[in-house]
Amino acid sequence: MESVVIWGSGAIGGTIGACLRRAGHDVLFVDVVPEHVEAISAGKLRIEGPVVDFTIGGPAALPEQVKGRHKLIILAVKAHHTEAATRALLPHLAEDGAVVSCQNGLNELTIAEIVGRQRTIGAFVNFYADYMAPGHISYAKRGAVVVGEMDGSRTPRLEALHRMLRDFDEDAVLSDNVFGYLWGKGGYGAILKASALTNDTIADFIAAPERRVLILRLVQEILAVAAAEGVTPLGFDGFDPIAFMQRDEAAIEASMQRMIAFNRGSAKPRSGVWRDLAIRKRQTDVVAQLAPVRAAARGHGLATPIADKLAELISEIEQGRREIGPEAADALSLAAQS
Repeated sequence: MESVVIWGSGAIGGTIGACLRRAGHDVLFVDVVPEHVEAISAGKLRIEGPVVDFTIGGPAALPEQVKGRHKLIILAVKAHHTEAATRALLPHLAEDGAVVSCQNGLNELTIAEIVGRQRTIGAFVNFYADYMAPGHISYAKRGAVVVGEMDGSRTPRLEALHRMLRDFDEDAVLSDNVFGYLWGKGGYGAILKASALTNDTIADFIAAPERRVLILRLVQEILAVAAAEGVTPLGFDGFDPIAFMQRDEAAIEASMQRMIAFNRGSAKPRSGVWRDLAIRKRQTDVVAQLAPVRAAARGHGLATPIADKLAELISEIEQGRREIGPEAADALSLAAQS
């Protein structure tokens, strides 16, 4: 069995690591929360929900306690912690090793600047999980899991990683266009970010007639940047980016209905962004996720007024200057309509 370090063992990393550990892989869990590290070390990491329900443990450490150098590190921290976490893991990455970005956003670009493109592997994950408390993670719904080399090549290390991740999700995909998935998630993820402005469930937000124009124009704004970058966005879990890009009303409606059904079938009704704002009362990674999109847009002379307003509204909620509610979404809808 393969050996892997999970750097950031919360919702995403903890779920993947626990499932890999259960499958027999050698897993080292790394996290910044001492109580979480202690629970994992004591064999008390519970992954619960409709997908799986089991308790497991394994070697676990705080970042400053990690020793040695490792060939495979899965990075699963929030986007705004990517640079600091990558610099922290760098001394522990083998010369012929690789960092895999199991995060939301285009974090591979930041990672590659620090460890080098040759030691960076792209990944896209869309399963639903939440960190509930130290030693307790809710795994609410399976979703797409994709890995790919930055240059689209097929390498022995990528094939080995793909085999490993199939022990987490048997439908994991090996792709020659991982950035297509990441930009596709940029479009879909923008909907989830916008939904966090309200207390609506993701499904209810997508289904709301008063949010239709906002969703269409926000997604189209993000995907226009992908097109300018020369990337063909790929769909997943009901989301059809090409329909939005081509403004195909029938295909958009079909995609919206599939996204509604996908999210209605989830034990996690609201986004992780909403949970950070409403429950954990902490900074989200919305601004960090949107940063490379907005920077790429500026490089192509494209305006992103809706994404800009979304970042502004989320920041206001984080700072306590605005409440979560329909008025926040109305403000974003106004930006989309103008």
